[in-house]
Amino acid sequence: MKVAITGSHGFIGSELVAQLKDQGHEIIPIVRTPVDQLHILWDPEHQTIDAAALDSAHIDAVVHLAGEGIADKKWSEQQKRRILESRTQGTALLVDALSQLEHKPSIFISGSAIGYYGSRGDTELDETSSPGDTFLADVCVQWEEQALKAQDAGIPTAVIRTGIVLDKSGGTLAKMLTPFKLGIGGRIGNGNQYMSWISLEDHIRAITFILDKQLTGAFNLTAPNPVTNKEFTLDLGKRLSRPTLLPTPLLPLKLRYGSELVEALLLGSQRVIPQALLDNGFTFHHETLPDALVDIV
Repeated sequence: MKVAITGSHGFIGSELVAQLKDQGHEIIPIVRTPVDQLHILWDPEHQTIDAAALDSAHIDAVVHLAGEGIADKKWSEQQKRRILESRTQGTALLVDALSQLEHKPSIFISGSAIGYYGSRGDTELDETSSPGDTFLADVCVQWEEQALKAQDAGIPTAVIRTGIVLDKSGGTLAKMLTPFKLGIGGRIGNGNQYMSWISLEDHIRAITFILDKQLTGAFNLTAPNPVTNKEFTLDLGKRLSRPTLLPTPLLPLKLRYGSELVEALLLGSQRVIPQALLDNGFTFHHETLPDALVDIV
């Protein structure tokens, strides 16, 4: 199968490329700058894409992961606009190009995030739950709206609402390992907020599962057993044999990342269940956090 991928050099994308190649698929990156293989050039910011190359490639599937990093910078109004537009404009550009192809892909998988649900305390959330009313929820709603327009062109579409992806090579866990190894890691706030996590291995397996089975609709890419931040802290400290007695100071985090980002990403609570994956028969290698940490850390 020929699979075109945006965001192929990112934390998740690079691992997805490696796994798909191992499975015998041909990868066609959609990139901003040329690479040393078959590729398709695009520039979402300036709304350009090499439609001729896209058409001649006869792509069987598309996985769209590109977007401005959520936690790369403080959330100024300009940065929030970049976060939104990098997703909505990039997705609209790609969907428009795919819709005009003579040989349309058999499936389009577009990224989203569990930020779709907003902060909902200890309420269990599945794919049928309503969206929240936060900035990130609005980003995800608009992002998914653009992706689902592919269905109007007859392209089966899935949106993947990604949780906290755990691996020591990148993402949230990689940032946490150093302070925890030094014995200064601790809960954030009161620690009662839920963290809906998934191992990188299971995240990639879930994407390939959706791809292989040509599934459509919304899918929460989280493990079936979310934990509170307090539980996460204790499990990680135990795995590393380090104390986790002192809470993480919030002031330095807010000074570095801004209060709005910290409130949304670190203090917000999302207890998300991957019901659609479970209903379709997907099995997790890492169902519980201790199982995941044993393999990852």
